[in-house]
Amino acid sequence: MGPRRRKSPVYWRDRAGTARAYGDFRGYADVGGGREALVPPGSSRATTDPDLAEDLAAKRLDQLRRLRKQRELLGLVELPTLARYASHHLVQKARAGRVTREHMKDLEHRLSVAIKFLGADRTLASITVRDMDRYGAWLATRRGGRGGSSLSPGTQRHHLNALSNLFRRAASEGIVASGYNPVADMMEKPVAGRVEASFLEVSDAALLLESARTWRPPQRRFNSVYPIIATFLLTGGRQSEVFGLETDDISFDRATVVFRPNQWRRLKTSTSPRVIRLWPQLEEILREHVFDADEPPSQLLFPSYKARSEQPITDIRRSLDTIAERAGWKPGEIRSKAFRHTYCAARLQTLDRGAPVSQWTVARELGHGGTQLVDRVYGHLGQVRHRSEVVEYRVEQHAEELGERLVALRVGPQTSKEVQSE
Repeated sequence: MGPRRRKSPVYWRDRAGTARAYGDFRGYADVGGGREALVPPGSSRATTDPDLAEDLAAKRLDQLRRLRKQRELLGLVELPTLARYASHHLVQKARAGRVTREHMKDLEHRLSVAIKFLGADRTLASITVRDMDRYGAWLATRRGGRGGSSLSPGTQRHHLNALSNLFRRAASEGIVASGYNPVADMMEKPVAGRVEASFLEVSDAALLLESARTWRPPQRRFNSVYPIIATFLLTGGRQSEVFGLETDDISFDRATVVFRPNQWRRLKTSTSPRVIRLWPQLEEILREHVFDADEPPSQLLFPSYKARSEQPITDIRRSLDTIAERAGWKPGEIRSKAFRHTYCAARLQTLDRGAPVSQWTVARELGHGGTQLVDRVYGHLGQVRHRSEVVEYRVEQHAEELGERLVALRVGPQTSKEVQSE
């Protein structure tokens, strides 16, 4: 008598007149096994092919056995739930110190969205590619923030990537089998459309800066938004970099601006620390900001007015909307990210000892380790060719081009609406 044949875990269910394959893996419930549809890669429904069903079941069994073996070797008694492991993942991310505080907040939000959809008590091994396909379809129907109609494909991809990174850590720690990542196994993922980023022509930047200079904010003794916008436009700094500048980072004697890590924030990459030139227009603005203010200089160049203890400003969007509206833009059209692109476009038009400035110089001023991002992302060819030895946005140089827009700004009201302090 030959060896007894092991019973197959495959069973069939009739769905709308079609028999589809399922697998009974309840014997491996301790590692996430259960009654599961046998869905082939690239499909959203269980297979109808008996041979393919047996193959899928065998692969799933092998995966569950390896996972159980790993758990036994590591001495794991209880398999963590999605919510528990997400909390552990965030703690480990924060301890590594390789991502910014803003990124950590975004990551925490994206994982909370995944937990809401998939279930807080789900074990990681029970989450399948089919679950990820359903999750991806659900993300596409979610409304975006700030009045958006739906999440963009790029934002949907960020949500999926956050979960994928969690599964990578789980595999490295033996919580799931090596290579188990249902996000990575998805056949169709949202792809962000490639569109040119927003930037301002030199003349437009000059008009916006003039609007900021002449704006008198309510309930404030001093307009700090003007020097903030000027610092963005005349350094190309990232938002966290500019908001976290200390007064000592500005050297009026050496005419330099230093971006370096400090207690308020870290920098994005290893190439982000840098020293760039303090352009004459920015020097004029920051001298007045630092030395002619009603109060003595603080440690931070732009301290928050809300914090009881000294903290960096974190958001200028409402003030920026008011300043932009005064110059003819709509609310939400101008954001600080455009200033970095604007600086790059303007800097590429400058001269260095009579010759066009090199892309390498511009890339280093932006904190990049090479010129690829300048070529692909930050370099924009504007309609205004403003060749100069310095980066500057002086409205007098563009009065003819700005025409009625400049006149409307200068004769119009000082503010278009009341704005609460940031």
